[in-house]
Amino acid sequence: MYPWIDRTGRVSALKAVAFAAALAPALWIFLEWRLGWLGPRQLNEAIHQTGLWSVRFLIATLAVTPLRHIAGWTRILIIRRMLGLTALAYLMLHIGLYAADQSLDVIRIATEIALRTYLTIGFVALLAMLALGVTSTDGMIRRLGAEKWRRLHGLVHPIAILAILHFFMQSKIDVSEAALMLGFLVLLELYRLLVRRRVPLTAATLAATAVVGGLATALLEAGWYGVATKIPASAALEANLYFDLAIRPAWWVLGVGLSVALLAAGDRRPTVKRHRPVGGPAAAKG
Repeated sequence: MYPWIDRTGRVSALKAVAFAAALAPALWIFLEWRLGWLGPRQLNEAIHQTGLWSVRFLIATLAVTPLRHIAGWTRILIIRRMLGLTALAYLMLHIGLYAADQSLDVIRIATEIALRTYLTIGFVALLAMLALGVTSTDGMIRRLGAEKWRRLHGLVHPIAILAILHFFMQSKIDVSEAALMLGFLVLLELYRLLVRRRVPLTAATLAATAVVGGLATALLEAGWYGVATKIPASAALEANLYFDLAIRPAWWVLGVGLSVALLAAGDRRPTVKRHRPVGGPAAAKG
């Protein structure tokens, strides 16, 4: 079945757009390589970009279920598997390019993974992602059973933490992008907590969640700088008050969270505390 075809055999505009979005970064990286836009260390830059897109698509995968609960858009579930497999594909490309950078020297690669903590963490995340990818098919859902499958795929949450920790550790001084991904993960986990506690997803609740998510992002970013670098945590926090150089990750997280609150405010449907997903329990993971 083509990736833009839904279960009824019809072309799905949503799946087609998701598929195009999945391919776009890879095509752009290829174009950058062909045109010499990747800089003097082309392979290193390609490794960085594929890793970044893997984390981005992983966060997008985790965003599907909260968006369904908040906007009541059940149909968005049809692209969750595609997004997750896209995250895995970019992760495989990421490790493949790293192997190429190491001249495909298996012993050297294994030694580096064993000795460098950030590579060990990334490799553990890779193995776990592979397990989720292999078991993502309908056949594996039936073979494992819905409940066991859901428990296994619940690993996506700690996998995201490991991936972002790897991102922080290899980013060295500038962790802005890693902090942004962490902030979005915090926001999504807060949404997940609200759903599990059956808290009505009103605009006011979501706005308060956005504020908490933004503050958490600022504190976590500052904490990283304070612990892992020579930059004082207080200076990193203070940087959030200045906009002349860049908008800090905490503000982006707050802005996205408030946009979600506005989405809920514009939704005129009756508030429902929890939706049962189409397709039974196996569709509920995210």
